[in-house]
Amino acid sequence: MRGVLPEAKDPLVVHHFGLEVEGITEAMFREASGFENSNDVIEHRESGSNGKQYISKQPGNLKWGDIVLKRGITDSKALYDWRKKVVDGDIKSARKNGSIVFFDAMNTELARFNFVRGWPSKWKGPDVNTSNNSVAVEEVTIVHEGLERVK
Repeated sequence: MRGVLPEAKDPLVVHHFGLEVEGITEAMFREASGFENSNDVIEHRESGSNGKQYISKQPGNLKWGDIVLKRGITDSKALYDWRKKVVDGDIKSARKNGSIVFFDAMNTELARFNFVRGWPSKWKGPDVNTSNNSVAVEEVTIVHEGLERVK
């Protein structure tokens, strides 16, 4: 077929995704965010030989976004218990390496993001309202010291 690039790929259609953490496997989240990194920008001003000022921009400190996961609450307390370690002051055992794994409808792994030395900085239980049929949602925020897409 003319005009179609042979290397063109369709974007991933993620059917569901899960969290894998040392000792904890939780799946079926409905929403995830925070797959990002950025650098502070250092501006360095200098003057040229003609007296004109120039601004040079260079990368500064590298920062990672917090991963926020949301899912319908279940009878599993794994995420809550992981957060409780931090609340109780046991940050050493709360720090874990883990992955967010994206799957298609056939449960084939599409993508994997590994994080390093993550711990839950926030856990939020469900807001409930009996006047509608919405799902009770729990939310966990994971801070970490590095994120890499490995697949």
